[in-house]
Amino acid sequence: MRRVVFVNRYFHPDHSATSQMASDLAFHLASRGWEVEAITSRQRYDDPRANLPSGVENGVRVERIWSTRFGRAILPLRAVDYATFYLSAFFAIRKRRDAIIIAMTDPPLLSVVATLASRNVVNWTQDLFPEVAQALGIRAPRFLQRIRDWSLRRARVNVVLGELMARRVPKAVVIHNWADASLESGRPARLPGAGGTPALLVGYSGNLGRAHDVDTILAAVRMLPDVRFVFTGGGAKLDAVRGAGATNIEVRPYAPREQLSESLSSVDVHLVSLLPRLEGLIVPSKFYGVLAVARPVIFIGARDGELARIIEEHRCGIVVETADELARAIRTLEANRDEAEAMGARGRALYLARFAPERAFAEWERVLSAC
Repeated sequence: MRRVVFVNRYFHPDHSATSQMASDLAFHLASRGWEVEAITSRQRYDDPRANLPSGVENGVRVERIWSTRFGRAILPLRAVDYATFYLSAFFAIRKRRDAIIIAMTDPPLLSVVATLASRNVVNWTQDLFPEVAQALGIRAPRFLQRIRDWSLRRARVNVVLGELMARRVPKAVVIHNWADASLESGRPARLPGAGGTPALLVGYSGNLGRAHDVDTILAAVRMLPDVRFVFTGGGAKLDAVRGAGATNIEVRPYAPREQLSESLSSVDVHLVSLLPRLEGLIVPSKFYGVLAVARPVIFIGARDGELARIIEEHRCGIVVETADELARAIRTLEANRDEAEAMGARGRALYLARFAPERAFAEWERVLSAC
């Protein structure tokens, strides 16, 4: 029997990105005859006080281990949550060390815990810590990177999200993340704008966190008072959006997964952002959902970055670096709705060709079978 165990702080029914990726792959492998387990916490991403039970989900045996549940608001208390999860995860992995352990990166440095507990580890690297913390101005002891590098060298293989990340990681195999297979394009319900032309709706969906350039987005919002901006989700920088005082901003909570297709399709164009200093360390997963619903992407970040290269090569959006460029890009799409729809169609074709779930699942099965 082929046996794999996923280790991540969140798992179904949680809606966070790592939870959805881990759950999708785990459920797929279970449907293919693999024996699949998940070691996870009792929390939800947006509700640390939740007390989700262990059990069996879609053929996957889910063990929800104990950890403190202070939440993400205060960094020292978040570190306590991490430490207690590490301790419980170590003993849970030790019981299953004959299986393939798929260790994700929530919490950071989970690869170290997995490697200490098992010799049969596949790391699924969603981001690189401590480099991300350092890029955001958070000091981290040098030994953290050394022990992280040790764990990556000891792994059977390290699955990463892009070519730039692969350059930084030993034993790297690139498998992109994916979007929900149920996502489809729909027509937005637009309100009339000046002259009877439907007003352009610009969306940002998902986490708006420390890795994202909210200042450039808000500067463009102020330049375009007649354009509506819809922010759906959460994150550390969403308070800046709420406090901007702009009348053309609407803030919505995270959309349940069963409503995600409708939510993503409710706008004309989506913003995706990554601070240039984080290129090669993170790949925003919201990008794949935007492609899936056939909407053009405006990427705010480095022109030579991972997503920028894909967007420009496949002409499925526009890459910008400044607020002036962002405002001009929005005006361009507003004035050329046919081209905006063509960009969305090219993005949907790219999604089906390269980023659909079944393609990633097949690559994952090849990697795991080799292990």
